[in-house]
Amino acid sequence: MNNSELRTTVAELQDLYSQAETIKAEITAREAQIKQEMENREVEVIDLGTAIIRFTSILSNKFDTKRFKADFADIYNMFLKQVPSRRFTIA
Repeated sequence: MNNSELRTTVAELQDLYSQAETIKAEITAREAQIKQEMENREVEVIDLGTAIIRFTSILSNKFDTKRFKADFADIYNMFLKQVPSRRFTIA
């Protein structure tokens, strides 16, 4: 692939990124509308026949890494592991 083809591919990719951001924003807005309606109805499940919508409350346990690191830095550092990775960016 020469530089001209690469520039075209990058431009197309940037356009797709832009479209994806627009679509993501639209998805978030529509989800918010549905969640608000469910809160207004005071329900956690709606069966539309074609889809079942659930907006349920759950409790989960999360490990507080920040606090553990602050309180037990020496132990935290013993279990750190460097992992190689590659990052792809377009600026």
